[in-house]
Amino acid sequence: MLFRKFMTAIFAISALAGQAQEKQFSIIPEPAEITVAGEGTVQIERGMLVRVSDSSLVASADFLADYTNRYLGIPLRVDVPKKGKKRTADKAVNGIVLVNRNNGEVSGGYRLEVIPGTGIRIEGNDAAGVFYGVQTLIQMLPVRAGVLPILAAAKVVDYPRFAYRGMHLDVVRHFFPVEFIKKYIDYLALHKLNYFHWHLTDDQAWRVEMKCRPELTAKGSVREGEIEGLYPGKYQPLPYGGYYTHEDVREVVRYAAERYITVIPEIDIPGHCMAVLATYPQFSTTPDEPKKCALTWGIFNKFNNVLAPKPEVFDFLKDVFSELCDLFPGQYIHVGGDECAKRWWQESEQTQRFMRDHGLADEKALQSYFIHYVQDVVNAKGKTLVGWDEILEGGISEDCIIMNWRRPNYGVKALKTGHRAIFACSAWSYFNMKESRTQSEIGPRGPLSLEKVYDFQIVPDSLTDRQTELIWGAQGCLWTEYIPTTWKVEFSLFPRMAALAENVWSPVEKKSWDNFSRKVEMQCERYELWGARYSDAFFRLQDIVRKR
Repeated sequence: MLFRKFMTAIFAISALAGQAQEKQFSIIPEPAEITVAGEGTVQIERGMLVRVSDSSLVASADFLADYTNRYLGIPLRVDVPKKGKKRTADKAVNGIVLVNRNNGEVSGGYRLEVIPGTGIRIEGNDAAGVFYGVQTLIQMLPVRAGVLPILAAAKVVDYPRFAYRGMHLDVVRHFFPVEFIKKYIDYLALHKLNYFHWHLTDDQAWRVEMKCRPELTAKGSVREGEIEGLYPGKYQPLPYGGYYTHEDVREVVRYAAERYITVIPEIDIPGHCMAVLATYPQFSTTPDEPKKCALTWGIFNKFNNVLAPKPEVFDFLKDVFSELCDLFPGQYIHVGGDECAKRWWQESEQTQRFMRDHGLADEKALQSYFIHYVQDVVNAKGKTLVGWDEILEGGISEDCIIMNWRRPNYGVKALKTGHRAIFACSAWSYFNMKESRTQSEIGPRGPLSLEKVYDFQIVPDSLTDRQTELIWGAQGCLWTEYIPTTWKVEFSLFPRMAALAENVWSPVEKKSWDNFSRKVEMQCERYELWGARYSDAFFRLQDIVRKR
């Protein structure tokens, strides 16, 4: 911590003098407009009243009151209007007022004012906007308990750059309890992210209860061992398992909704299905070779078999995705579709016969057949399908959303074929990669520095206006092959999640690496206040640069 503070002081001294006014604020993501609004201050005090214009804002008021009480020891009083009643929520003396304008303007936009002699007023274009205004207010508060929260007169006008601002978590390679999933969602909320991509199935386990197929969690949620060190590592027998019940899922979905976060579940098919095949070997292309369907390895699997095109497999997919749609109320269902090892289909006479019978030219067309089948199931439930960029290879309908994890040109291809796209390109967005080459923690290739995350160009060059409009947003991903503990999740996330947040929220003209890097010091102090571990690689890199 002392090293970090020393390096930040050196870095701050070198900043431009013309930024002196902005230095009164350290808000991430950077707002569209923030100005000092005259003289005077407002102090947030114990028992201060938080008034809301209507009951839809109670969750936002409670979030603020819980934060100030939990982290600063300053309890607030939330004034809830009577059921069915609305109030004008006029400026209250020495209070905090939350107002939903519901004005039809940009969703998530808000206006925050610190008004000496009156209090603090947050007006949102909608209820989500009020919540994001609360997050900005939180970032204007002290980062240590005991420091009086005295706020200078200020005015903030703000709105999100992209409608989709996401973060992913792989709970397959390593399992995390519901309480930590809720904490993870809080981290997203505090950074103004609004989609939680929950990666629930893969080769290593099936992590969500299916009433229609209870065997999936009875058998497919448990593996026999782990490996030590980098792959292939040293195998150790260590039974490992866990899954989320329907009740768990409903609790997570409810908790996220109160923070204006939509949960997108992912069930990965037709590849990354070893957990399915360990449960149902007959679904594979090698049903007579059980070892090629066994769930025995740890974070990686020795085999990467795939689903075979059989009637019982399609019945399975219909059952599972129908139940998934009923369980998750959000609009979007993620089908995976990445890294399907097509050699298993090529080597299977039964599969080749199916392809001939159905006029499928090659294995890419067969993969699209699977995706189209699941899409029909999902669409029948009124939902929209999302998939990794490989689902484009054999052709897919325009209403599928493409999540681009490979090079950005795959995302550009999706845009040029009329698909909405989410950019999650691994070279810029996979936070499981080491932040620095000198990092001692075990992890895959890298590095992925804080600055590289910040500088990722979400909107590629040479797009038409229509293609640019199809960019839904971007997200970070956290794959957990080498992340077995909650502290390492946090260590991998922070502070890179802050760089992602500013990139997807702030207007391009407000983005400045120099200004952002100035704010990282206080952001890391916030992480300490929350009890969250973070990487200090950024500060060590600044030391190297300074010595040069």
